[in-house]
Amino acid sequence: MTVLRRLGLALLGLLLVSVLLFIYIRSGTQQAASYIESRDLIRLLKQQDAIWDNEVLKSRIALSHNYDPLVSPLNEMARLWQRLDAIEAEPGRHAPSSWELERDEYLKAVKEKTRLVEKFKSHNAVLRNSLAFLPTAEDDIQAQFARLSDTDKLQLQNVAIDTYDLLLSAMEFAHLTTREQAAEVLLGLNRLDVNKERLPEGLQKSVDILSRHIALILREQPRVNDLLMGIEAVPVAGRLDTITHLLDKDQEKAAAKHQRNHILLLVFATFLVLILIWLAIRLMRSFAETKRVNNALQTANDELELRVEERTRQLKDTQSELMDTARQAGMAEIATNVLHNVGNVLNSVNISADLISRKLRGSKALGLGKAMQLINEHPHDLGHFLTEDEKGKLLPGYLNQLVEAIALEQQGLTDELAQLSKSVDHIKDIVSTQQSYAGANCLVEPLVVSELLEDALRMNSGALTRHHVTVLKEYGNVPRILGDKHRLLLILINLISNAKYAMAGVSNHARNMTLKATVINDETLQISVKDEGEGIPAENMTRIFAHGFTTRKEGHGFGLHSCALAAIEMNGHLTAHSEGPGTGATFVLQLPLKLAEGEHE
Repeated sequence: MTVLRRLGLALLGLLLVSVLLFIYIRSGTQQAASYIESRDLIRLLKQQDAIWDNEVLKSRIALSHNYDPLVSPLNEMARLWQRLDAIEAEPGRHAPSSWELERDEYLKAVKEKTRLVEKFKSHNAVLRNSLAFLPTAEDDIQAQFARLSDTDKLQLQNVAIDTYDLLLSAMEFAHLTTREQAAEVLLGLNRLDVNKERLPEGLQKSVDILSRHIALILREQPRVNDLLMGIEAVPVAGRLDTITHLLDKDQEKAAAKHQRNHILLLVFATFLVLILIWLAIRLMRSFAETKRVNNALQTANDELELRVEERTRQLKDTQSELMDTARQAGMAEIATNVLHNVGNVLNSVNISADLISRKLRGSKALGLGKAMQLINEHPHDLGHFLTEDEKGKLLPGYLNQLVEAIALEQQGLTDELAQLSKSVDHIKDIVSTQQSYAGANCLVEPLVVSELLEDALRMNSGALTRHHVTVLKEYGNVPRILGDKHRLLLILINLISNAKYAMAGVSNHARNMTLKATVINDETLQISVKDEGEGIPAENMTRIFAHGFTTRKEGHGFGLHSCALAAIEMNGHLTAHSEGPGTGATFVLQLPLKLAEGEHE
């Protein structure tokens, strides 16, 4: 119940903090500073628009044709509008439809004004060129009049005056464009067109040039004035004022929302403070309760220490008893290993003894007794019996054959006795080797691995024959090594025996066992025993070398365990590999390679 209460308080506190954080973020999203920045940008936009209008008017009367001042305000307005658009496009600032409407109207106004300014620039450039050329054209006409004779001057004086008056009228029309002024300029052009026929050819060309420029001024000046009026009429500033009004309304709404958020923030903060005060009171009470519980725990701890001391003393006594038991169990395991390994070798002893017994029962020496019986039946006529009697004539040959047979028989008996002696010696060495578990050192001697494998096969030869096992030998070029002969022999005998039993139930294919010996990387001696028997299930792979584990009904689970221990004692290791039931198994023994004296890698 206490845990649930604490969990509930933690969740309540987390909820309150989350609400406070949410209100704080909402109250901070709409700040007055952003509206102030937007207004500043609108003010700067209106300034640039006024500068733009001013530059248009200046270019109307300017003598130079530099229109760069008309481009700079437009670029600055585009930059300022980009900043304003980025600010106002943020979510929650306006109703999307309202802002999009005002934005489109403003962009349309700027686009229309830009179009009119571009037309103004082209027409005004033509007008300014003609106005700038008028004084030059007049000077050219006056210079040609000055080169005329006095008589011609008098005759053409009215034409000279008309050209000058037309120039003045055109200049006045450029500054004050009225219908009356336009009629006066048109009248002057007509008059000049009538009187120019009396002028010399060169002077006529100058007058025609002047007339064309004044006619162009008469055409372009109204267009330029109309464009100026159109530019002035484009409501760019009005659209900016509309956007300012939209900002004012949005700021009022944001201010009201900001005020509500602050009130909510104050309410939740007050509630949180009350909860913290309540928690502080509970914490103080908890401290008092904790102090009381600690005192009780200290008392219980003192009592527990006394009980632990008593229990420790009892455990020490029990540990001594367990050590004695473990020592006896170790001795029993050693004895079990000795008996198991001796049992494996005793199979070879029994086989050798049985062979000797059968050979003695069927010995050819019995024939010697029969031959002596024949000789003893003819003690007085032995010579006549051996030379004249049919049986006597056969007796020398028979004795010679008997001698050879007895010699072969004795050799066989001698070999079996030697094998029997080896097995007995091996039994003694097994017993001696098992003493290494009690601290005795192993005996290292030069070994020929192939001979050691053959000895192990001979000790299992009878059983292999009975089980119809065919042994395939793959002995590599293994040099003489230094090793513990009897430990190695113990491992090999057990592995061969296990392989034999693993194939006892095989009936659908030949029972083949493969013995392989090789050197790996000039560092490791590897001996493997592979069978084509029942295989090893995956669940048994980790237990195959455990003490007492066996899958045979008559097995004891000591052989592979003792082999694994023997491999470890020789700084090597024994592993098993199998693809599963029915696929056979391979046992691999790997030992560090130690060459005997005089051997080379």
